Amino acid sequence: RSNYILKEDENAGSVYLADDVVAMIAGLAAIRDVEGVTAVGDSSKKSLASQNVKKAARGVKVEIADGIVNVELSLAISYGYNIPETCRKVQYKVAGTIENMTGLKVAGVNIRIAGLNMN
Repeated sequence: RSNYILKEDENAGSVYLADDVVAMIAGLAAIRDVEGVTAVGDSSKKSLASQNVKKAARGVKVEIADGIVNVELSLAISYGYNIPETCRKVQYKVAGTIENMTGLKVAGVNIRIAGLNMN
């Protein structure tokens, strides 16, 4: 675990952002905001309903350096969805959500399809 200084002000103090928080943002954006994504992590047996905030960070790796974020996600996709199109939607949604919520710039969102949900 590491922290990134998001804002530093001599008069008000500092705001630290944990990598885990950025990972949770990425995972939640993928499973809640993109149709066809059923799980974050390596198990295609997980359903969207079983994903909670802490589990959303599983299967997500983030690296933050100099205000730039790189994200790696492992996802399960529902059978019948176009994988490249769904992944593009995830990439845009994850990058946009991280940038809007944190003010950090996202350099890339790399995705590994780790499972296929047959439900």
